[in-house]
Amino acid sequence: MQIKRKQQGFTLIELVVVIIILGILAVTAAPKFINLQSDARQASLQGVKGAIQGANGLVFARAAIDGHEKKAIADWGTDEGVDIGAEELAVTNFGYLQADMDEFNNAIDADFGAVGSDSEWIVVADTSSTPTLTITQNGSPAEVTGTDATACKLVYTEAADANTIPTYVITDNGC
Repeated sequence: MQIKRKQQGFTLIELVVVIIILGILAVTAAPKFINLQSDARQASLQGVKGAIQGANGLVFARAAIDGHEKKAIADWGTDEGVDIGAEELAVTNFGYLQADMDEFNNAIDADFGAVGSDSEWIVVADTSSTPTLTITQNGSPAEVTGTDATACKLVYTEAADANTIPTYVITDNGC
């Protein structure tokens, strides 16, 4: 005589309930994970802003020690500048870094490059009345587009005179 064993397994109703619960969890958890890239880009902008501010503080301190904190770019001669321990002397504007990609690469250990380069940070200079640098992370959704309000960028404006300091404005609503 053979004894029949009852098959064990999940019923269709149990499987449907589990699938519904997993669907609800996915709908509530997915938005938190989808926005991680945007948060990372915003944090990177904050990091590069901090690096530039830190470097500017050190450059200004060295310029003040040397007595160059009130010296404009136009007052520097050839082969002059502030010795910040880098490969090149830093030609400052009123003691702070000027809005120039070469000066940034000299003073800050970051990879700044022009549009179309494979640098980590893309820099576009605006040499109008008060020079500025617009800095974006390479590959960000809204790379440097000038005055685009929905960008992911940092705009550095150099000191205008001996009584002002550089400004750092982050626009991160397009990250």
